[in-house]
Amino acid sequence: MPDTPNGSQGSLLAAERDRSVKSRYGGMGAAGYISSADSHQAHGFLSGPGEVVVVDQPEGGLPDFEIAVAWDNVAVENSKNFLGKFIKKKVLRAGVDLDLGCLYKLKNAIRGGLQAFGDEHGALKSEPYIALSRDERTGDREGPDERIIINGAEWEKIEKLLIYVYIYDGAENWHAVRPQVQVRVPGEQPMIVTLNTGRTDLPVCAVAGIENIRGGIKLTSCLEYFPGHAEMDRAFGYGLSWEDGRKRP
Repeated sequence: MPDTPNGSQGSLLAAERDRSVKSRYGGMGAAGYISSADSHQAHGFLSGPGEVVVVDQPEGGLPDFEIAVAWDNVAVENSKNFLGKFIKKKVLRAGVDLDLGCLYKLKNAIRGGLQAFGDEHGALKSEPYIALSRDERTGDREGPDERIIINGAEWEKIEKLLIYVYIYDGAENWHAVRPQVQVRVPGEQPMIVTLNTGRTDLPVCAVAGIENIRGGIKLTSCLEYFPGHAEMDRAFGYGLSWEDGRKRP
């Protein structure tokens, strides 16, 4: 079952006190799984884990920028015809529900998470200046299924974000759905990646980190898979607490 963030101040302070061994991401947890299946991306820009680009703030400030995820309820499976040869067929999957989310830290030290589960959709004109679109539970929409928009005019108040996607229901692994994630920052070509690992025990993928560097944007490709939200959080050091639960029907 997915997890929902609990941003209580006490848990954040406890996490800070207990963080004695830091991972390469600044957290105390282990790094995630890197899949060789993700190494053959159709788009080469920031397609490998650890690749980084830095974009300076343009004159006049940053416009709003966004992250989007799209997937289809159609999976490709192998089957045999009467000659015994393997052929490809498309199978309609009912209710493949993926969710786009992010962890964030503001310059005033407020931390939290946005995701459809828990109805944490944020706000664009007030803290955290990040907004998540409505929950898409089928993947049948035209264009992006879910989006996160970041208020460029308030970028100076945001310290960092971690963009992630997780399988809520309807697919046993990422290869069965192969969702495409696009991270679009001003002044740079989009980072476009397809999540493709066949592991069945890693339903959470940390896709990209976005940091405020002197008013500019540092975008890092992560592409690391985790068994849950809490493990991902510990690796990246956001210090939230997490609870199990289910979405409302």
